[in-house]
Order: sequence, then C-alpha cells, then structure tokens
Amino acid sequence: MKDRDRKNLRVHLTLVSSLKRTMEALASGEHPDRAWSFHSFKMLACKYMQLLILAKETTELPDIFDTYDVENMSNISLVPNQQQTIFESVYTNLSLLETYLGADLGVDDQEIIAIRDFLEARLRSAIFETPENEKDIQNTIEQLLIGRGMQKGRDYDRERGRVKYSAKESVPDFNMLNVSLAIEVKLIKDTQRIGKIVDEISADIAAYSKEYRESLFVVYDLGYIRDEIEFRQDLEGSPNVSVVVIKH
Repeated sequence: MKDRDRKNLRVHLTLVSSLKRTMEALASGEHPDRAWSFHSFKMLACKYMQLLILAKETTELPDIFDTYDVENMSNISLVPNQQQTIFESVYTNLSLLETYLGADLGVDDQEIIAIRDFLEARLRSAIFETPENEKDIQNTIEQLLIGRGMQKGRDYDRERGRVKYSAKESVPDFNMLNVSLAIEVKLIKDTQRIGKIVDEISADIAAYSKEYRESLFVVYDLGYIRDEIEFRQDLEGSPNVSVVVIKH
C-alpha cells in the first residue's frame, strides 16, 4: 500500500472510530426517556454513508455493508422503536467498517492510531495546571502511557533514539521502536511561537523520517492558534506525519 493511501485510510479509520464513540455516548446517555438517545439516527446514518463512500475511494470493500436512503428517512413518522433499530443498524455497520479498515492497515498502524487518539482524548483532562514548559506536558504524557499499561524501556523510551540529519542531531521526546514511532511535544505560549513551532516541526519531520516510519507531534496550545485545521494541514502534507493540537 502506498504511503498516501495508508494515510488516507488511517484518517478514514479515525473518523469511523470517532463517529462510533459518539453513538456510544448517545446510547449510554442518562436522559429519562431513553428513546431520545436515538432521535439523531438520520444524521448518524448520513455520516456513516459519507464515511463509507470515503473508504471505498481508498480500499476495496466487501458487499457486507448496508446502505441507507437517508433522504427518505423521516424523523416524524418513525416511532422510537424504529429509530432505535436504525440507530443500532448503523452502529453495527460502523463496527464492521472499523474492523475491516483496521485489518487492512495492519497491527502497527492500528496501534499508532490508538496512541494518537488516546493522547488527543486524555491529555487535556490530565493537565490540572497551566504548563510552564514542554517538560510539564511530557511528564503528563508519560503518566498517561504508564496508566495505559505501557512500560518504559519495553514499550517506549523517553529522550532516546538520537537521529543525525544534515549536521544536526535530534532526539524525539518519546519513541516506540516496536511500531517505529517518534513522538514530539510542542508548547505554544504566545503568537510569536507559532512560526517557530512550524519551523521546528518541519525540521523534525525531515530528521525523524530517516529513522522512524511515523512521526506524531503533540502541540499544546494555550490559546494562540486561530485556525487549527490550517495549522495541521500545512504540516500533515508529509507522508506518515500526524499532528494533534490540544487546546488548554
């Protein structure tokens, strides 16, 4: 599989997993009328169909996935039991799609996605005070990795794995040799720091790509990145690079 196809497939898998988690949160809601949890079935079916179309552009899918005529669905005419049936059907198809895309990617890619999603979901809530420097964030990430059952020296190392590139040496904040992943942490404390961070990440991408198959940059923003999508897209144009922006 080409690097670009793998990157697209990983993005699709992330979106599928995100929608699936959203549905799980809705289904486990504490609304007194549980039927209300399934009221958004039409929107969810629409999102599933969009993701199915995207996945088909990257990989060949078997004929096991249901499709939905979203335009003819009516929120008014369907009783709660019917809404729940469609909701659960969409969830089942999402689960199948998640499994199939994950198998197509392979174990290493799935683990990298899992680590990225884990840090994106948990890092902000694990930081109780405004970080003063990048080391504060690194310490929190290491605590999260340990809490996830990972062991230093076996599953990850910190500030090891020196890479020499163009007369300069770089050391990733974390590296996971079992999946060939380098993780670098950046902290944005003011507007002027944004441009410097972009330059630093660009240099790190060039260096780490010599030794690691994947690079993950965790950017902790204290409120200075105005357009997160633009910030990420400019950097993720390189193959096998992921950027996670965490807002304080």
